[in-house]
Amino acid sequence: MKRRDFIKRTGAVSTLALAGGLVLPSMMAKKQKHITILHTNDTHSHIEPFSATHSRNPNRGGVARRATLIQQIRQENSNTLLLDAGDIFQGTPYFNYFGGELEFKLMSMLKYDVATIGNHDFDNSIEGLYKQLPNAKFDFVSANYDFKNTVLDTHVKPYKIMVKEGIKIGIFGLGIELEGLVNKKMYKETGYLDPVTITQDITAQLKNVEKCDLIICLSHLGYYYKSNPNKISDLNLAKATKNIDLIIGGHTHTFLPKPTIVKNSEGKNILINQVGAYGLNLGRIDFYFDEDNEKSTKSTTILV
Repeated sequence: MKRRDFIKRTGAVSTLALAGGLVLPSMMAKKQKHITILHTNDTHSHIEPFSATHSRNPNRGGVARRATLIQQIRQENSNTLLLDAGDIFQGTPYFNYFGGELEFKLMSMLKYDVATIGNHDFDNSIEGLYKQLPNAKFDFVSANYDFKNTVLDTHVKPYKIMVKEGIKIGIFGLGIELEGLVNKKMYKETGYLDPVTITQDITAQLKNVEKCDLIICLSHLGYYYKSNPNKISDLNLAKATKNIDLIIGGHTHTFLPKPTIVKNSEGKNILINQVGAYGLNLGRIDFYFDEDNEKSTKSTTILV
């Protein structure tokens, strides 16, 4: 299928400056480094496309189509990262039968780089998640789940640093509070740390000690809760913290046709993006770094 059949532009150019304002033509004329971030969330074990008779998503989705798109984009830009914001498990008989093995093996074939953990990833228990880790040839990050008294201790790191074309990228994860949402016997002694506090600590480490040029949060906190606006969410996290450049969200299955721009605690712009659920969309954020390491972005939503 032709590329134009898949790609839905979120504006003619959709170029945003993280420092605020529009990108000047003179900046665009400078030599740039280009980093592409691809992302998914809440795929929920949807391996195959929806059926041709599905009322809302006929023939859409599926790992095979996603793989084709990812390969095409990597050929365009080798400096591409593929990330997931959690809830990989639960939703089709594939999970009920294979317990997550197939999902992790396919994600490994697609060469995911980093993922965080969603509440449904505990649906086969923390031991079930641990059992499937050898099938995941990518890393899991979670800064606010304390796994020290569980089988996941040392297997999930707070953050991961990757380098593409000399650009240092720090990626950390955040998960939603499991108490009251997941049966205690499923997550055992997993501790929950305050997302805002831990974010301040982690981003200070990534920015000031690790000297990261780009900081990304993989969040399974949820985009926003209208019925409980004070509940921790991606929007509230962005406003209360600093140093994050991009929040890739999950949990609420929110589809954003283009990233939301939020002012952080220092008045700087943060991008928040989430692309619905079930592998129907592939998010894409392109970061451009000029000779002075100033960042600009372009966003695209890809229909799978």
